[in-house]
Amino acid sequence: MATASSSVMNSNVRPVVNGTKKKLHGREFYESIGCPKFILAPMVDQSEFAWRMLTRSFMPPSSPQDLLAYTPMLHARMFNETSKFRYNHFQPLREPLASPPNPPDPLQTLYLDGNPTFDRPLTVQFCANDPDELLAAAKYVTPYCDAVDLNLGCPQGIARKGKYGAFLQEDQDLIFKLINKLHKELDVPVTAKIRILDTREQTLEYARNVVKAGASILTVHGRTREMKGHKTGLADWSTIRWLRESLPREVVMFANGNILNRGDIERCLEETGVDGVMSAEGNLYDPAIFATPPAVGEEGREYWRGKDGKGGWRMDAVMRRYMDILYIHILEVPPPTRPPLYLPSDPEPSPPAVGIHSNNDGKRSRISQPGEESGPPQKKQKRQRGEKTQNPNFLAMQPHLFHLLRSLVKKHHNVRDALARSRAGDIEAFENVLQMVEAAVKSGIQQYSESNGKTWEDEVAEEERISAEKEAEVAKENVNGNSDKEEVKDEQYESSIETVRECRRPWWVCQPYVRPLPKEALAKGSLTLSKKERAKMEADVVRAKKEMVESRVEEERLRDEVKGQKVEVPKEGVVCG
Repeated sequence: MATASSSVMNSNVRPVVNGTKKKLHGREFYESIGCPKFILAPMVDQSEFAWRMLTRSFMPPSSPQDLLAYTPMLHARMFNETSKFRYNHFQPLREPLASPPNPPDPLQTLYLDGNPTFDRPLTVQFCANDPDELLAAAKYVTPYCDAVDLNLGCPQGIARKGKYGAFLQEDQDLIFKLINKLHKELDVPVTAKIRILDTREQTLEYARNVVKAGASILTVHGRTREMKGHKTGLADWSTIRWLRESLPREVVMFANGNILNRGDIERCLEETGVDGVMSAEGNLYDPAIFATPPAVGEEGREYWRGKDGKGGWRMDAVMRRYMDILYIHILEVPPPTRPPLYLPSDPEPSPPAVGIHSNNDGKRSRISQPGEESGPPQKKQKRQRGEKTQNPNFLAMQPHLFHLLRSLVKKHHNVRDALARSRAGDIEAFENVLQMVEAAVKSGIQQYSESNGKTWEDEVAEEERISAEKEAEVAKENVNGNSDKEEVKDEQYESSIETVRECRRPWWVCQPYVRPLPKEALAKGSLTLSKKERAKMEADVVRAKKEMVESRVEEERLRDEVKGQKVEVPKEGVVCG
């Protein structure tokens, strides 16, 4: 059951000073919540309760405090003004938050968001441009979270229109007032998430302003506001490292960007020196990204490892976990009894019954098989449309599963189509998708086992062949004088391909999605530039080449029998992704 009767409390322990609880700040606060180094990012409509619970389920039961999770970004004004909006986006109690619970009622029965039994530590994130509205909204959630975060990183057009997120960065005075208001008047610490600016010096001044205003934790996304969609590109860890070295050590810092797998987390911690690493998109494709893989021989039925030693969490296993969380916490019913997930070592099961059975109404129908869509195949029936759900955990199911199953639905279109038809709240439809996923994963693992991995090797070879053809097309266009495409191949196209090769796993295990780099997207035609953007890109390329050559000029003394001349010879530079 999802409920837990306990007094409303914050998970960070606060010392009592002169009869009142002292609000912790900075590193003292960070230590009070267990010094988490794994951070689940705030994602609009995507880091809701059920997904946080799925991510937390992969953490060791002995150390749940290793993961700090953020709620989706909430709009402060709407959250403050509308009871329905509050309930549809934040459900710490069964009833809507009618007014800021100050002081909280110790007899309240806690429900989902921020429940100290299973959803802590937790930070609630708001976007806002008015200090009073932000404070009023934050007071509603204070008893049910460990901190409140101000979003200063959202780069989307809606943030530009509403003047919040990354579009506040030109108004440093307002940013200071927003953070300082919460720092002085809220009962829990305030934190902030920013993006880097055009120069390191500007970014450092920005960071100092946020810290001076009272932020206990500073999260830095190593991309600028313009780097989004096909223009995302690579996050700049070196600037985050420079900020870490330029700010006092008592400032707690998290890094965000370039996190595709668990290895990237460790590399980011080492290369930037930050306290924790935040993952957003990487977590959507693999909710077990923060987990330590099981040892060889201890994979069980949820983790798959190939003959090359590489592996990942099985998609059918992860989807089962996700569905079970929805059954237990949201629907508050036991999950269906399901057979164990397939292993090649399992004994051959008896063939399933196929035939006719009688329903309670006396009508006869064919028994559906696992992975088969229910309903009579002879005639399409109109489905009764129920009331649309507003539960955020149901609304997020389809987008989550398209992320999670991306490589599987690319191959199994029947799963893709069934998922596309599944509507929010229709748990039976998603249960049917799960059966189809289990059948697909079983077939993939079975074929891999029977062929000793050859089926997967053949798939990889085919992908490499297609990739080689694309490279040949780029090379052909280079010969025809297309300098833009030449830059793509020489500078960034190869690095993207190598990353794909490194991250590639069989389609039945969770794996990251490697976004094409901007110039690769430009070469493929999925990104178009305005004249101003193209001129800037060309100028950047010229400047980068000049700097690259100048930095690698070496003096070499050439022995000339006639003149004995001393010359400077430029060396070709190598650009790494």
